[in-house]
Amino acid sequence: MLITARGRCSSCLRFLESIDHIVSVIKRIRGDFMIQEKSVLFLVATYVVGKERILLEIAQRCKRKVHVDGRKMEVLRVLGHGESGVFTEDENESDVHVVGWNVLGETWPYFRPNFVRMKEIMVERGYSKVVGFVPTGWTYEVKRHKFSVRSKDSCEIHLVPYSEHSNYDELREYVKFLRPKRVIPTVGVDIEKFNSKHTIKIQKHFAGLVDEMANKKEFLMAFHHGSCENDEKAGLEDVVELNERMDPEEDGNLSEVKALEDKDPGVVLNSSSTLQEHGSQNLTILNDDETEKIIRELSDSLPSWVTRDQMLDLIQSSGGNFVDTVSNFYEHETEFHQQIFPCRTSMCSSQTDSLNESESLSNQVSIKNSQETSGTTPLSQNYKSSNLKPSSKSGMTLGKRKRSVGKKAKTNSKLESGGPRQSTITRFFNKLVPDVSQGSEVQFLPGQSMEENSLQNDDTNSYKEEIYQFIQIIGGNESSRGYAAVIMERTKGDINKALDVHYGNEGNFDQSVEKLVASDNLVQPQCNIHECSSAQDKTVSEEGKHMVDLSIQRSLKENVAATYVSLPPEKYNPIQHACWSIGEPAPYIHLAQTFDLVEAEKGKIKATSMLCNMFRSLLALSPEDLLPAVYLCTNKIAADHENIELNIGGGLVTSSLEEACGTNRSKLRDMYNSMGDLGDVAQMCRQKQTLLAPPSHLLIKDVFSVLQKISVQTGTGSTLRKKRLIVNLMRSCREKEMKFIVRTLVRNLRIGAMMRTILPALAQAVAMNSLVNFDEQKAESLKEKLQYLSSAVVEAYNILPDLGLIVPSLISKGIEFSSSTLSMVPGVPIKPMLAKITNGVSQAVKLFQDKAFTCEYKYDGQRAQIHKLPNDTFRVFSRNGDETTSRFPDLINIMKESCKSAAVTFIVDAEVVAIDRKNGCKLMSFQELSSRERGSKDSFITVNNIKVDICVFVFDIMFANGEQLLELPLRQRRKRLKDLFCDERMGYFEYAKEMTVETHDSCLTNDVTMAKINSFLEEAWHSSCEGIMVKSLDVHAEYSPSKRTDTWLKVKRDYVEGLNDSLDLVPIGAWHGNGRKAGWYSPFLMACYNPETEDFQSVCRVMSGFSDVFYTEMKAFFSEDRILLKKPSYYQTSEVPDLWFSPELVWAIRGADLTVSPVHHAAIGLVHPSRGISMRFPRFVRPVSDRNPEECSTAADIAEMFNSQTRKMNVTGTAAK
Repeated sequence: MLITARGRCSSCLRFLESIDHIVSVIKRIRGDFMIQEKSVLFLVATYVVGKERILLEIAQRCKRKVHVDGRKMEVLRVLGHGESGVFTEDENESDVHVVGWNVLGETWPYFRPNFVRMKEIMVERGYSKVVGFVPTGWTYEVKRHKFSVRSKDSCEIHLVPYSEHSNYDELREYVKFLRPKRVIPTVGVDIEKFNSKHTIKIQKHFAGLVDEMANKKEFLMAFHHGSCENDEKAGLEDVVELNERMDPEEDGNLSEVKALEDKDPGVVLNSSSTLQEHGSQNLTILNDDETEKIIRELSDSLPSWVTRDQMLDLIQSSGGNFVDTVSNFYEHETEFHQQIFPCRTSMCSSQTDSLNESESLSNQVSIKNSQETSGTTPLSQNYKSSNLKPSSKSGMTLGKRKRSVGKKAKTNSKLESGGPRQSTITRFFNKLVPDVSQGSEVQFLPGQSMEENSLQNDDTNSYKEEIYQFIQIIGGNESSRGYAAVIMERTKGDINKALDVHYGNEGNFDQSVEKLVASDNLVQPQCNIHECSSAQDKTVSEEGKHMVDLSIQRSLKENVAATYVSLPPEKYNPIQHACWSIGEPAPYIHLAQTFDLVEAEKGKIKATSMLCNMFRSLLALSPEDLLPAVYLCTNKIAADHENIELNIGGGLVTSSLEEACGTNRSKLRDMYNSMGDLGDVAQMCRQKQTLLAPPSHLLIKDVFSVLQKISVQTGTGSTLRKKRLIVNLMRSCREKEMKFIVRTLVRNLRIGAMMRTILPALAQAVAMNSLVNFDEQKAESLKEKLQYLSSAVVEAYNILPDLGLIVPSLISKGIEFSSSTLSMVPGVPIKPMLAKITNGVSQAVKLFQDKAFTCEYKYDGQRAQIHKLPNDTFRVFSRNGDETTSRFPDLINIMKESCKSAAVTFIVDAEVVAIDRKNGCKLMSFQELSSRERGSKDSFITVNNIKVDICVFVFDIMFANGEQLLELPLRQRRKRLKDLFCDERMGYFEYAKEMTVETHDSCLTNDVTMAKINSFLEEAWHSSCEGIMVKSLDVHAEYSPSKRTDTWLKVKRDYVEGLNDSLDLVPIGAWHGNGRKAGWYSPFLMACYNPETEDFQSVCRVMSGFSDVFYTEMKAFFSEDRILLKKPSYYQTSEVPDLWFSPELVWAIRGADLTVSPVHHAAIGLVHPSRGISMRFPRFVRPVSDRNPEECSTAADIAEMFNSQTRKMNVTGTAAK
């Protein structure tokens, strides 16, 4: 076949007069303005590389140099034209100037002139008129036999049809010379469809030039190869009759063949239709050396299965001409192939009668065994075995004869003992599917579905219902049907016994069933061939690799392997149940299939089990791919504190998807409107896309590497470079892979598995792979080990949230890993400790009864974790681990001036508060602080540009001079803190204001203590603070990263009696505003987060507290890919807003009180068995920029706040336990 990149085949596109036109225009206009100097400027648009020929012609025929810029001159030098004297970089030496391609206007999809830019160039270079030429085949326009000209004022543009590709006549001559079987265009609209209008239109230009006869022979011979049990004689007689109708001139040749066959059976019909005796004489034209040389060249040009004798026949028949030899082979490739790979054919007498209208030909025809054992077969024998004698009833059409065959075959079907049950053409067009009816060895039979193959005998056919039930029980799909059929046949239809086999409870009952998937010989081609010699067996085996679709083979293995991931961990074999082998890099499909199963699984325990099995196979087979896999599972490419992001939007992903899948934006938009998820849209696009060959398997390490490359693309052209990387990645994807690659790119895997699920799964995988046996006696001890290791890994991550450090250490230590294995590292932020909400001072004191505690101001600022590194540099991190060093250059200066020389390294916890130093160091609100410039990783804010001053209030220390202080009580940590820092500097560096209550004063009945705390709380409010923090000093007073315990409590001012604190909630939806708020979103649907179920639960609608500016900002923010077209499965609410949003922001919301609600699902089951909790009279307070959506108020927080209310409704029923 011939694949052409020329998409605009047309008899008018010959481009013969293009250069003449340009030269004539230049000469004509020059003649009109020859008196004036620098009067007309000629601009020729070219590519960076290309169209040099037209420039050379202009220079030669117009006797002028051509001006180019320095970049173009470098290209010309490389092409050998730089020193020719034709081109110059001095614009005054010539009035013919070369410009960039789109300077004169955009050419696609139609020409749009840029007269403004042309006029600027004309004025800039001192000319009074400018004439431009756009030489390209894409702007071919002819009006009244003249090329199109666009003009405006003193600007003129000539659209000149010019191309350095082959023109129309040259292309037709080339096709005529090659005589390919078909011409396939690769440029144009819907070219991926062979029957599209554009493809058919182009192919019509080459009608009569391609080898139509070869196409027809190939089409019919394919039916012959599709069945190993069809009658070869009848099939080839049909081919002969069809050939007679297509090309009557071949009648004589066929008669001559028959006559010679009758005379001498050893005659060979070679591929050039000459007759020679096979193997009876040596080559007389060529000597031995020349013959060997041609054979070596043929070995590189012909398929590997072609034998030496066949090559000698071809060389002899073509007179030693290499080109003729190759051409002759491919004209008769089918016949040569039959010589090497014969299939046994048979036919009943009735079928022979219908084909030949003669009772004398009723015997079956078969291929001689001698032909198969000899290794090669003369071509004449191949023809002879197929019986090339024409039908005696030449007047009967092929269609009628076929129908006649069908009727007689149907009538005599009962007389056949082993013939085929369906016609050749039906068998040919059916896909090759696995046959599992013969046990654990899976074979492909052409023309039968998987169900038909797996249910060939009466016993298996009776298990059809059991097979269906078995697939439903194990959670399989259609691809599991063959596997299910094997087990059901072996267990005689006993579903319980089959399930025992599937889950391994039967011991070694049938290990071959598992080997069905684990074996490399999962799929084997089946062809009924006679016994052959060992040499021929090897050849047939090699050819079999070409006869089986290997992508189907591996796909089946992968699909069954995916179902194994859902096995209980004790039944899962990480090596045998994986879809790749040891030592091979792990394929991304392993992750994608697991993600797909986890997404459909609602239970957290089951999801953790699946992820555990996935990690176990990675540990056993490709441990080097484990860390990239964990990053991909957590939807990250680096630790949070490294601030490495892809920085790509949904628009870029959509644009890349268009290019990778050959679709357009309108189709994507329609699909997105119906499906609501860009990953699902991408998977559907991939399913509909037709590929010449399946892409090679995408590897986990390759995906991770591409994502890292995308993240470092910056500067000019970075968007194009990112798109190129994304498109190449998408083109390497298969269906499920495409779905999760796209979700990864838009930063939302949507599998419902967060870090608190993935880390325990990883820990369990490490533990289970380090243990050999999983017997029931050790089940309890194993469970304890898994729970301990899971907790240890989560705790270690809270202290050192860097997977690049955690995962290698976990693999190295195995079950010996503990949270103390790794120590804190300055520069890597730890998870901050959190506080619980209280109902007031009385409740706080009650919890600390008879314990020493301290009260601190709770400042209205931004929490900051400040690190000093060994190299005397400082780094600042926010509450959620993002680095904010660039935002606070003044903070760095304050810390440098405040710490003592003994402070080599440290990590302290502090609050950064906006302050008005000119007004008595008055504390300002968080809104003032948030108005400061934010800076970025590559852009620092200078101290001189800072408009809002800050004060650093330090209140805890977690690490000092290489020592981890987390286990020390707060009283000791405070002492260590003050040992490292100098005295306070008011308005710059201060310790959080505090008061201490010792053990003997810690009781509710101590009026002095209660008055002292209440007075301290009032002072905090008057100082513009939110309230106070109450912390244990000695008992259980350690610093617990990421934990919310009773040892840290917060007391804030009541908004209305009954609700003592604001909630940090996430907007997950909204309604369209009415009246004054028309055009905005109002109200918003707010939700809390439930870490146990990993979903968002609605709390209330909020529509007050917003400014008009904020409404406008939110309208712009929640757009495009942040709008979800259907409710996600991880949103729990009975509300139905107009729009669903992706969880992106956190807002502080304050209300009157909390109440039980049948509509909102917050804390459902924690307070009431079937109802949630909602907030009454909610009001927006401020955005919370230092929290991720998953770090907002939890369902447990809301339940605790509800229970702590002084006035609350009586809840009927009990909460679900």
